[in-house]
Amino acid sequence: MAEESHLPIPSEEEQERRRFHMVEEDLAGRDIDDEAVLNAMRSVPRHLFVPERLRDRAYCDGPLPIGEGQTISQPYVVASMTQLLELAPSSKVLEIGTGSGYQAAVLAEIAAEVYSVEVIPELHGATTRLLRDLGYQNVNVTLGDGFHGWPEQAPFDGIIITAAAPRIPEQLLEQLRVGRHMVLPVVTMAGWSQQLQRVTRTATGYTLQKLYDVRFVPMRGEIDRRQQ
Repeated sequence: MAEESHLPIPSEEEQERRRFHMVEEDLAGRDIDDEAVLNAMRSVPRHLFVPERLRDRAYCDGPLPIGEGQTISQPYVVASMTQLLELAPSSKVLEIGTGSGYQAAVLAEIAAEVYSVEVIPELHGATTRLLRDLGYQNVNVTLGDGFHGWPEQAPFDGIIITAAAPRIPEQLLEQLRVGRHMVLPVVTMAGWSQQLQRVTRTATGYTLQKLYDVRFVPMRGEIDRRQQ
């Protein structure tokens, strides 16, 4: 369990300074070079998506707990996964695992429409209110099993899964446009490690790109129960 912070909550001006520094040092200073992604990371106030007691750590490049056994992902990983989707301003994106809403907000700064599925009722309610209060009118959040996706809104120009899946969910691939990408962490080595992967749908199947090791909370729902 992460230690609680006892430092004073930084001012909005200080949080903005920290956010811009994070983008320049931890994102642009590495391999994030998509200007739309960098601008989205500059725009979204990550500190409002974490518990108040942790807001002094909001712009450190690491994950933070958000309750219900879930976490908000490391900023670099959020930016990297978003960049791998190769989105356009007209894109329609599906996110599996709304969590804090931070990733959805980043996507909403780039894409025309974001559809996000959350399986935990407590997170769904709080995150829906937060995104609404912050003015993200192009984000649609539903409570449900992300394994099933959102077939009524398919096809999507990108799919992002923010929890570790035991395998690539073929049911979600069917909701992806041909030529577009799904980015997700996949459990490898009998559950001992996870690897970020990008799956690209083709006219006859899909291609797979294996990227780097990551650590996400497990995907919950039908895809999880089938492994038991």
